[in-house]
Amino acid sequence: MSSIITEFKEHIQNSQTPTNDTHANARDSFWEYCKLINPKFFKDDRPHLIEIANTLQALYEGRIRKYTLKSPWHVYSNEEIADIFSDSEDYIVCKQLMMNIPPRHGKTYTLSLFTQWAFGKSTENQVITVSYNEILATRFSANVRDGIDATKIDKSWVIFSDVFPNVKIKDGDGAKQIWALEGSFFSYLGTGFGGTITGIGCNIGIIDDPIKNAEEAYNDNVLEKQWAWYGDTFLSRLEEGAIQIINFTRWSTKDLCGRLLDSDDAPDWYELKMKAHNPETGEMLCPALLSYKSYMKKKRITSTDIAEANYQQEPVDVQGKLYTTIKTYTELPKDNQGRKLYERAYNYTDTADTGKDFLCAINAVEYNGEAFITNILYTDKPMEVTEPELAKMLYDDKINTAIIESNSGGRGFARNVERLIWEKYRTRSVVIMPFHQSQNKQSRILSNATNVMKNVYFPVNWNNRWPEFYKAIMTYKAKGGNKSDDAPDALTGIAENIGGEAEIEFLM
Repeated sequence: MSSIITEFKEHIQNSQTPTNDTHANARDSFWEYCKLINPKFFKDDRPHLIEIANTLQALYEGRIRKYTLKSPWHVYSNEEIADIFSDSEDYIVCKQLMMNIPPRHGKTYTLSLFTQWAFGKSTENQVITVSYNEILATRFSANVRDGIDATKIDKSWVIFSDVFPNVKIKDGDGAKQIWALEGSFFSYLGTGFGGTITGIGCNIGIIDDPIKNAEEAYNDNVLEKQWAWYGDTFLSRLEEGAIQIINFTRWSTKDLCGRLLDSDDAPDWYELKMKAHNPETGEMLCPALLSYKSYMKKKRITSTDIAEANYQQEPVDVQGKLYTTIKTYTELPKDNQGRKLYERAYNYTDTADTGKDFLCAINAVEYNGEAFITNILYTDKPMEVTEPELAKMLYDDKINTAIIESNSGGRGFARNVERLIWEKYRTRSVVIMPFHQSQNKQSRILSNATNVMKNVYFPVNWNNRWPEFYKAIMTYKAKGGNKSDDAPDALTGIAENIGGEAEIEFLM
């Protein structure tokens, strides 16, 4: 009880006595409505919430438009609509919104408030929401219904009826999952995914996170049933011109969002896609809701495919991964006296051939026909940065032989690394061996996958030491469609050269 009282006091402290103008703004602006209802959560310094709210309102008001099926969607303001569009023009108005947003970022809560606001805008709206199960469906429904039916207990606390005083729940309509507003036969139904929807239609249909966990996300039978129910049942309940909203934390390329984005109807969908972490800037989507420290902790204990899907909205099929198992070690091979047992230390480097490529350099030591990875340089930085970085890595790790792919400009790169090792460290102990790779890269990677999984070991914490490389390896798909193959190419080179140099054409 004390926590409820504390929350109530904090709410009052964060609220200001609203004016009629404030109520009018909330009727016109869904974002202003959110701020009035819960100013502690909906703050102007949380821009992702502003974007969610404004996108939902633009969808409702028909302001997401494009001229042709193949052109991109654009969210227009009311002023732009008046200036740009005329009633005689042909254009397409978006009716289907897909929200792919990380967990715990307020997307479901915002949707429940949007449903309230939509009823405030028009009591003729009819809404069907679909949640994972009946329990969550009841919770969503209660949030909407109780918000509309709330009783004011303090003048500083704004409730729905302050903004929309003429909208009320029908007397005696006390059911939690299906109910009506005054003057309406039916207004709202909340049901679990796969539930029965008979005799009821809607002009706003919402599907909210129908997948529970990874086990379901990778279960083809579950995904197929959801797809069938969506097509056979849910779509049949939508009235002509209805708004459709799918609110989803991504899991798999075969989930409902993935199926829709891969269908002929993909151009009909406006996708609001948000990543928890921006890898280029290092910024978090909303540090107040998910800090970088918390995000990295979650990544450490979550498999790569789930972390990428849930937090970055980039799903990868586990079934399609090339490397299904990776061996790890806690320490390098040593004898009983703690002396090293490995025979040699070597490097394999795949240079960046084009501006989009990554340089991938891997150091390893070899013992008993197996390779133990000791260091990795995986970066898209320019050569003037990577040349000295690689020279230092080769010197520090006491590498005996560095095998450097020298296609395109790679031969000059190899010579510069060799020069830098001599000029800065005054040693020629690292033998640089540039070579021309004439074999097909994809064939090499695929044919050596078993060799990698059987004979190559990574440090037990390699996912934290080299996160981008880890992602590139663990999400690499066997059947193609990969954004990059630089990491598996270099890893293949390490495996190929166990036991001595592979049959390759060195450029001496």
